[in-house]
Amino acid sequence: MPDEPSLSEATSHLEGLNPEQREATEHFEGPILVLAGAGSGKTRVLTARICHLVREHGVPPGRILAVTFTNKAAGEMRERIRRLLGAEPAGMWVGTFHAVGARILRRHADRLGWDRTFSIFDAEQSLRLVKRVQEQVGLDPKRWSPKALRAEISNAKNQLVTAERFAQENEGSFDLFVRNVARVFPPYQQALHDQNAFDFDDLLMKPVELFEQNPGLLASYRERFAFLLVDEYQDTNRAQFRFLELLAADHANLMVVGDDDQSIYGWRGADIRNILDFENTFPGARVVRLERNYRSTQRILDAANSVIAENVNRKGKTLRTERVGGEPVTIVETFDEGDEARWIVGDIERRFQDGPGLQYRSFAVLYRTNAQARALEDAFRREGVPYQVVGSVRFYERREIQDVLAYLRLISNPRDAVAFDRVVNYPRRGIGLASQERLTEWATATGLTLLEAAERAGEAPDVPAGGMRGFASFAALIRKYSLRATQARVGELLEELVEELDLGRHLMNEGPEGEDRARNVAELIAGALDFDADVVDAEEGEDLDTFTELDLFLQQVALVADVDTLDPDADSVTLMTLHNAKGLEFPAVYIAGLEDGLFPLSRAYDDPATLEEERRLFYVGITRAEEKLNLTWARQRRRAGDFTYGTLSSFVDAIPDSLREERTSDRLRIAAASTPHRGRRSAAGDDGAVRYEPDWDADPGMNQDVPRYVKGERVVHETFGSGSVVEVTGFGRDLKVTVDFDNVGRKRLLVRYANLEKDWP
Repeated sequence: MPDEPSLSEATSHLEGLNPEQREATEHFEGPILVLAGAGSGKTRVLTARICHLVREHGVPPGRILAVTFTNKAAGEMRERIRRLLGAEPAGMWVGTFHAVGARILRRHADRLGWDRTFSIFDAEQSLRLVKRVQEQVGLDPKRWSPKALRAEISNAKNQLVTAERFAQENEGSFDLFVRNVARVFPPYQQALHDQNAFDFDDLLMKPVELFEQNPGLLASYRERFAFLLVDEYQDTNRAQFRFLELLAADHANLMVVGDDDQSIYGWRGADIRNILDFENTFPGARVVRLERNYRSTQRILDAANSVIAENVNRKGKTLRTERVGGEPVTIVETFDEGDEARWIVGDIERRFQDGPGLQYRSFAVLYRTNAQARALEDAFRREGVPYQVVGSVRFYERREIQDVLAYLRLISNPRDAVAFDRVVNYPRRGIGLASQERLTEWATATGLTLLEAAERAGEAPDVPAGGMRGFASFAALIRKYSLRATQARVGELLEELVEELDLGRHLMNEGPEGEDRARNVAELIAGALDFDADVVDAEEGEDLDTFTELDLFLQQVALVADVDTLDPDADSVTLMTLHNAKGLEFPAVYIAGLEDGLFPLSRAYDDPATLEEERRLFYVGITRAEEKLNLTWARQRRRAGDFTYGTLSSFVDAIPDSLREERTSDRLRIAAASTPHRGRRSAAGDDGAVRYEPDWDADPGMNQDVPRYVKGERVVHETFGSGSVVEVTGFGRDLKVTVDFDNVGRKRLLVRYANLEKDWP
């Protein structure tokens, strides 16, 4: 297939560019908006333009700032630029908005009242702090969700609303939830400050605050970064927009690259108006459209164009390619989520066996909600097909990794109270919850940090002798490694710490999962041993001698994103949500769960803007496919413990009949054929056979014909696995089966709750 020209083969940064790509690359001064359709080579344009600025206009790399949305993309961009220039672009900043914000704060946080060795709280640490604060202000976490409170605080920060302003504007609100957020937000932000920590949203908000409060500092950064380039501009929020606006206000040398048709993060504050109104914000801006797609067949693109054309709020463009024809889009109707998952795995296996050159990594299964992964994972495990899930429990979110990182964070930042609480009694050192509470109360009353209070626990009232000894030994351990961190490499320090804690033995004693947990800690140590702070120094082009290697390692760990955990070299099928799939591509793509109410979500029909965003998400999924696109849906699906009965998503209606083929799973055909008296006649299939569809509105628990089980029949249970039916008793809602499961023995189950599935051959 014709690919986008390879950078590794190029002798010039302009070689192989199409006319539109070249126009964008050769643009010199002034604002420019590059509307880059899916698969149109936008990364090539960004890297080529940076090389053009350096080579043709003599711009020093240190005067260029390039902002991406993932660490992986930033690393790939820097590597491409290095290859094209034939040298390291010393001094150039390439990174995510969060990483760039963290760099700026590392240098100037003292101007905002933070120490420059601050901690960065990830989502889990931030949530712990929200819960702690709401308990302090008398809000029951069981009644008021800490996640919901945290989300509202995050949204406010992304809109550049400070804690003080939020409280002033909402403390008298008629909305009780918003009033409660106004009670939590200020003390939460104060707690971050007291612990010398920023949360993820602060990494966007605080640099803006820093620049607005320090005009001289802003002027120095405007002078330094004479050229700004931004990828995925359609996903920027208010804080990110203001950051760019401040830096570009004088020279306006701002290139933004994005696709309004792929704006899918409105739910977390992204504002599509940033890209739709770019020409109004930056008058005289040049607009270049990249519409030539190097990824997909024309049939896939025609389907994508047909879907997105139904949106009203868009700039408008039509993807095209030289790859005419291609396989039709396959739309598959299945019985339920288990049947859907089995059909997908079966089709992957068939294509894997039949398709020359295909590997498991050639396939991706995309879905709207994380909950859909369960049935898919069950099917992949049952058939022994290797897979990886992106965006489930990330490596750095695993309990044992969070525990070790809490030690490192406390060693780096002795004011980190969240880290202190997490590990002060892990592994156990004789400190009870009552002792912790008394120490915390005393620390608050005396103005000490928790670590300082632990060192002086003998002075705290009502702390028992065992607790005093535990606090003292813990504080001595942290102080010892804080001193060690100023001299040792982070890998060596982590090895010594884990050995002194005897953490491997403690984890192995936890039972069957302990061995995996111990391996994960070993993997973290390996990553720390590979970490090279000198590379960070070189990339930033600045002297970072004031920071320990541990500080820089913790910053890197904190900024890892979901999609950065994808291993492209693993020969396994990729399972991920549609949101996580943006920016990726696969020869064969399956989009599962295409039922109204699931995709688009039911609530989208209440708001035209939300419905358009859901449609853009579908467009993103379609355009991940290079060769083959499959869309699957289920007639019934278990959601939140209940069955829902589905109809094909209205989004699919936009795909013309000439581009699609429709299929029905074997199980659905068998189910329909077995109950013709309860069904309705359907149209003849491609083979001319007339089929019957079940009456899906009937209550399956009251239907004595569906499901039907017989002795000897093979069935599958989501927990117990596969087995054989040995007895059937009762009828209707009281139907029971006794099953001999292959791995767990005999179980007696009530059918209407068991969610058994036929183990179809």
